[in-house]
Amino acid sequence: MSESPIIFDRALVRRRRERALRLGPTTFLLDRVADDMAERLAAVTRRFDLALDLGTPTQALRLALARLPSIGTIVGTEPIASEAARQNAVAADEEALPFRDVSLDLVVSGLALQFVNDLPGVLIQIRRALKPDGLFVGALLGGETLTELRQSFAGAESEIEGGISPRVAPFADLRDLGGLLQRAGFALPVTDVDRITARYDSVFALMHDLRRMGATNALAARRRTMLRRDTLMRMAEIYAERFADPDGRLRATFEIVWVSGWTPHPDQQKPLKPGSAQARLADALGTREISAGEKTGRS
Repeated sequence: MSESPIIFDRALVRRRRERALRLGPTTFLLDRVADDMAERLAAVTRRFDLALDLGTPTQALRLALARLPSIGTIVGTEPIASEAARQNAVAADEEALPFRDVSLDLVVSGLALQFVNDLPGVLIQIRRALKPDGLFVGALLGGETLTELRQSFAGAESEIEGGISPRVAPFADLRDLGGLLQRAGFALPVTDVDRITARYDSVFALMHDLRRMGATNALAARRRTMLRRDTLMRMAEIYAERFADPDGRLRATFEIVWVSGWTPHPDQQKPLKPGSAQARLADALGTREISAGEKTGRS
């Protein structure tokens, strides 16, 4: 069995999160995810006695879910040991869950799993830890996140240095995540996307926010040399030229991909077998059915 590729420097991801906590985190994305997660779970008509919050930075998600009467005990994981002790959470890495099989009713995760190297393996671990008819709901940064910054860096480096280097992480695509849920053994997988456009006075204000999100470049293949000042300034010019609104403020896209799936259970709904329909589509649409060999009469 081949090992998964190393895309992210996981030790650096942890250090970046520690730095964000020291600086005082920027939380508008996490706050939105927490509110949306609570709204989604409030619509689920069943109780979850034991829930796991997997890797979500800050306690925003746990606090939002604690207000739901359908959720009992909520356990959190935190990769930073000192922060885990402060938050009364379990010190654990998202890529190595310390929970026994068939022990959890619900697993949630907010803006953490986009930085794991083996997402299929993590999803399999989550599915194994869930009881039958257990639910997983996650929010990850999607592929269009920071597309403006990615394009601006690529243009500046091409002009100034004659080539480009990895500056913005390659986040997962909506369709890929749906397939990964099925491969991990989840039933009834659902994916959808929420696109948020934040506006900034300058690209440097955006980069300041990214530092306070713990979301700056942690790619294993990142360039180890300092970013050249002339490249940085040209990047800022390109960003302002291409992605400014009429009032001069700059757009930054954050794409949040939502994924959910249930662990299989005999009582769950199942798709009908092909050919088992009791009514014709043509009757439902009020049209005449045309056989495969019949011409429509159109020229």
